[in-house]
Amino acid sequence: MAGVRMTRLVPWLSRVRHGQARVRDAVWMPEADVIEWLRARCQEFEFDVSGVFRRRGDHAWPFGAIDPLDLEAKLLAGGHLLPLPREPAALANVLEVAIVDHLLAAVEEDETVVARRGSERGYPDLELGGDRFGGGFHAVDVKVARRDDNPVRTRSRITLYTGNTYFRWPQLHWPGTLRAFVDYESHLDLLVIYSFLPDVPSRVANLELIVQPSWRIASKQRSSTTREYIGAVDVIEDLRGGRGEFDTPQAFYAYWRAFPFRISQQVQRQLDRLIRQQQARITELEARPTVDGRDDEHPS
Repeated sequence: MAGVRMTRLVPWLSRVRHGQARVRDAVWMPEADVIEWLRARCQEFEFDVSGVFRRRGDHAWPFGAIDPLDLEAKLLAGGHLLPLPREPAALANVLEVAIVDHLLAAVEEDETVVARRGSERGYPDLELGGDRFGGGFHAVDVKVARRDDNPVRTRSRITLYTGNTYFRWPQLHWPGTLRAFVDYESHLDLLVIYSFLPDVPSRVANLELIVQPSWRIASKQRSSTTREYIGAVDVIEDLRGGRGEFDTPQAFYAYWRAFPFRISQQVQRQLDRLIRQQQARITELEARPTVDGRDDEHPS
């Protein structure tokens, strides 16, 4: 890090620490080929999880089947196949794991793409990079939403980001994130929209996968009245078309970075610790000897 950059960052950290400055509004323009690659992989995806297997069954042995559909029918009839959970969060987790597994399998077949799975409840669910996308990393977050009884809308607003942590202070590497928010070249959402069928073991039907830059589907509404979440628009046709409530990424970041999210004591302690770590790193870099006016991390 060059000295001029460090001297600008230290006052910025001080102002952020005392609530006197906002983190700059950055502009991320998603790489078109990342979106194209994701959409192509989504077209190949088939959700083939039919239920939960139980060892104990009610049938004679040996047990045979002539094809996958015959096997599924016999497992269901024999008491081996239990339905997937009805609870939305649990069902969403099954769908999310299935689509991320599918994407990781596709990456294994393409040496020009690299990927890393995120942590549960972290951000993002998957990051993509590699020569195919021109270097850098792209955040891909998987969002699962049930169609409403009125099928033109999602049953509830999709959550795009947690507004009072990594989104509010994007230069800091928050717990649960793979890297600092600002270090991504683009932020994309892979939406999984489904219809809920209570009497079918898989519980889902009419699965639709949508890939959009996060800012393009953002609303000016929170997705929860009790949590600090940024919500998406809830009309499915608007999600398909990327028709959110903001005309530009600048407008999106300016609106939500200025939003008065609550800061809990836990989040404040995390923020204080991260800023101390950042300041210690800056001090360490400033103390390193330089050669010909250049720091040792950037010799040329």
